[in-house]
Amino acid sequence: MEIFDLYQKSSDVNNEHFNKKLDSRLHVYKDYEKVEYDFEWLDIMEETIRYLDNILRNPNKFIINEEDVIKIELAKRVTVESIKHLSRNTNLIQDYNKKTGDVRPSKILNISKEESFETYENKFIYSLIQNMKFYIDRKKKSMQAGGSYKNDKKLEYSATTNVGKEKVDMNFTINSKVQENKNKDMEEINKRIDDLELHIKDLCTSDVYKAIDKKHISLVTSPIKKTNVIIKNVNFQYALRLWNYMQEHTDDDVKDEKNKKDYYDNDTLKKMADESFLINYLISKTLDEDDTSEVIEKEELSKKVVNNMLENLLSFNNIPLEELQKLIGEQYEVVKYKEVVSDKYIENLFKSSISKYLEMVDKIKI
Repeated sequence: MEIFDLYQKSSDVNNEHFNKKLDSRLHVYKDYEKVEYDFEWLDIMEETIRYLDNILRNPNKFIINEEDVIKIELAKRVTVESIKHLSRNTNLIQDYNKKTGDVRPSKILNISKEESFETYENKFIYSLIQNMKFYIDRKKKSMQAGGSYKNDKKLEYSATTNVGKEKVDMNFTINSKVQENKNKDMEEINKRIDDLELHIKDLCTSDVYKAIDKKHISLVTSPIKKTNVIIKNVNFQYALRLWNYMQEHTDDDVKDEKNKKDYYDNDTLKKMADESFLINYLISKTLDEDDTSEVIEKEELSKKVVNNMLENLLSFNNIPLEELQKLIGEQYEVVKYKEVVSDKYIENLFKSSISKYLEMVDKIKI
């Protein structure tokens, strides 16, 4: 990376001087808030609704025998129980024909049999549906504000330093704002709740629900009796799970996370900002027009080395110019050849090492 190369080429002395004279401040401001609703209750209700429908389509019921002594004219049916009751209550006999043996009672026991849905299990399901209505209404009221998300951040940095005669300063401000309204998500949730309420209305149209509703019974309360039907019937098991969930989650499940900070940082953030200041300073140094000074110094140094070498040669012996040129040329070729040989040797050595490594890898694979 260019910035990394720039840092590597910079002078360690200058960088150390830069950091030693550095005076900086970093002001940090953060305002975070997240309001989120937990809709686990909705998931459980949506899952349970079909099991409630199964229960109400095949309700638990029993036969009720209603006994009543009525006038014989009103009796629709005479049963064995009616005859037994009359034999025990002869005072109800109005007339008796000794010749024919016919008996004419004034009143007789009438027994009517009716199916009843007033079982404990059905009352439990009725109470569960009522609680679901109350639970949904309360959740809808608590959701009116809707969820929200806010994450605002602000960094204010100011710094000064000295590098030799150079005075350097840098200031920057970074603002970051994220604000979201969860209304779009709530639209989908509200639609799911509307669909759920429609399903509950359908349950309320069942014969079982209407029959129990007419009786104005007292709602079943916890703890629920563990009857054989409730324990062994899968549909009732799901109904009981929903009942227990609503009993355990009476409070509004709202997650409200807040984190507000306003301080001057002297730790990691400030160190990173200081390093950023140094990098930006080094970038600005690339604009200097005296970057060629190093090249010029190298050229001057080379000239001095050559002059010294020639002076030393001439001091040993007055070598003619032609011989001097020949000697220098020969030595140049020797040195150049050594460098080439050295490069070739290193290259061959590298290739040999790589080949041996690859052979080892192949053996390991096998």
